[in-house]
Amino acid sequence: MHVTRSLILSPGLEPFPGYKLGNLLGKGGWGEVWRADDASGKPCALKFMAQRNIAAAYEIRALNAIKELRHPNLLGIDKIWSAAGYLVIQMPLADGSLHDLLDVYYTELNHPITGDHVCYFLRQAAEAIDFFNARQHMVNDQRMAFRHCDVKPSNLLLIGDTVKLADFSIAFPTGSPMVTHSRAGSLDYAAPEVFGNWYSERSDQYSLAVTYYQLRTGRLPFPAAKSFSSPHQRPAPNLSGLDKDEGQVLLRALHSVPQDRWPSCRELIAALSACVTAAVPA
Repeated sequence: MHVTRSLILSPGLEPFPGYKLGNLLGKGGWGEVWRADDASGKPCALKFMAQRNIAAAYEIRALNAIKELRHPNLLGIDKIWSAAGYLVIQMPLADGSLHDLLDVYYTELNHPITGDHVCYFLRQAAEAIDFFNARQHMVNDQRMAFRHCDVKPSNLLLIGDTVKLADFSIAFPTGSPMVTHSRAGSLDYAAPEVFGNWYSERSDQYSLAVTYYQLRTGRLPFPAAKSFSSPHQRPAPNLSGLDKDEGQVLLRALHSVPQDRWPSCRELIAALSACVTAAVPA
């Protein structure tokens, strides 16, 4: 049996003709992202996903369907192809992520991102998530919604002042508001139903709410979960650092019952923005 040896990724490597790797931009459980120059010399980002981590054809079909979506707050997928041992996704090169911006705030100002700025950026993220989650995308002649499954600050990229929802490695299409699916994503941002192998049309909203709290306070609202290995009972969130009204809005988005959350991400961020505006001294 012939076994394909994986490339050893390193700066200067040409994984395919005309592409040259620069520096490593990020690394996670689902792959590595590298800065690269394409055949024309234009900078881009390449995500390398080890094929042993991919449930093959199903995920590739999902990524190809996502590649066709167009929204100003979705990071586009330019190309998808295979190199030795990897599925490779070419994307536009971003300036950084909201997680990077949080670090900048702490480094330069010694506090987390201000409420008005968080709402400005997450309003754009909400537009992208609601578009992605809406059952309006044609996949194999069926009208489907997509679940992102990994909304978090490091997957909300910045190109100038524009937020782009990125990293669709574990996203999947569905025609149902609630669907069984394998547990995946980032533990600290995952909705409680995900631990029981369920994804809802409001699971991504839950992750956006955790993201909001982290960007506003520099903390997570829950103790860290240890694994997806068994159903997880999240305690009541600690929303200290927010005023009462802001906390109540976020508490609804973090409800353990998906149907009791906000009807949409846009409505969540609009309510939070109203609280932040009302809290600013006249």
